[in-house]
Amino acid sequence: MALDLLHLSSVVQRPLVDREGDRIGRVQDVVARLGTDPHPVVVGIVVRIEGRDLFVPIRKIASLGGGRVQFDGKRVDLRKFERREGEVLLSSDLLARHLINFVRGRLITANEIELAEVEGTWEVVGVDAGRRPLLRRILGGRLGSRVSTTSLVDFAQIEPFMGHVPTAKMRIPYRSLSKLHPAQIADLVEAASHEEGEEIIEAVGLDRELEADVFEELDTEHQVEFIDQRSNEDAARLLSRMAPDDAADLISEVDQERRMPLLELMAEPQQVKVRNLLSFPAESAGGLMSPDYAAVTATATVLEALDAIRTSSAPIEALNVLFVLDEQGHLAGSVPVTKLVRSRPTDQVADVMRSDPAHVHAHWDVHRMARTMSDYNLTVVPVLDEEHGHVLGVVTVDDLLELLLPQGWRREFGMSVVEE
Repeated sequence: MALDLLHLSSVVQRPLVDREGDRIGRVQDVVARLGTDPHPVVVGIVVRIEGRDLFVPIRKIASLGGGRVQFDGKRVDLRKFERREGEVLLSSDLLARHLINFVRGRLITANEIELAEVEGTWEVVGVDAGRRPLLRRILGGRLGSRVSTTSLVDFAQIEPFMGHVPTAKMRIPYRSLSKLHPAQIADLVEAASHEEGEEIIEAVGLDRELEADVFEELDTEHQVEFIDQRSNEDAARLLSRMAPDDAADLISEVDQERRMPLLELMAEPQQVKVRNLLSFPAESAGGLMSPDYAAVTATATVLEALDAIRTSSAPIEALNVLFVLDEQGHLAGSVPVTKLVRSRPTDQVADVMRSDPAHVHAHWDVHRMARTMSDYNLTVVPVLDEEHGHVLGVVTVDDLLELLLPQGWRREFGMSVVEE
């Protein structure tokens, strides 16, 4: 069923009149209650009468649309309006501000708020993020009313930022952010203002693993911006949960005098990995590699190899390939996970692996790594020591691409802009 939309801008700043049409005051805002309902219910309006902002409940409003706001009570409560918990002022809090569209994982600007009367109850049904509301206001009157709404986003897909509201206890719910990929959340942070970004980071902080994943996806500027605001203890806790290579990159960007205290506060296993990575140039294979990967001996069966992958704590992108070691711990071969899945569980890994796999060395630069991975169609490549014996770590194609792409590429290619 199509709804008759009422533009918020057609209500705010309109006169409030009584039954005889005499002016009582002027509408300053519309109040809705945020909660579990996908479409917040309008609970009343804020009216300015003789310099005071007063609250008029929606039940005392006979008409909200049609170009007039009519009061249908005997008298107006003269107590000064005070926002209650869970209430949002649609014009002051939302209009012309950023909102999060969780379906698309993008920021939008609320150029208009759309209301509709559903079974006798006024609800906030959508947000217009297009440019037509501005044209509607410029034209005004009947001509402006003919400008249609074409960029409507269902309010059920929206979460507002409320950190700018001093009395509001509402914040972006973690359950909404958790539906997005960490890279999408990072894009939101980068496109948002500092205060909005803080609100997003605060929400994901309820899940320490997600928080670390988001930090890994942030550009260097935003990583440093948010890590600088944390105590050494809190920053070290976060760094301990990040992938070792990402943690090493971030530590190298913080102020020199802070690096050693952060390292010493990190969990010992992570600290050892990060210290080792920091000994290599950042844009070399050694600086880019992850020290975590999955490996078995050549005598292992395919079933044992799959179990090793299943129980490995290495990053998922590093588990596309299983490495095979000989009795001395030297690299003997590699086998893609897809080949293991297609093999019989009782087969030995030595029979399905590829001997003498392509590799890189810790001192190799980005372009030499890229040529090797491209020539051999690799998504994961081992980093060997100079004696070609031990595996120091692995470089994954996603980390290589991130280094090859220009700084700020998400913004330049429209990946983290505010959607209109």
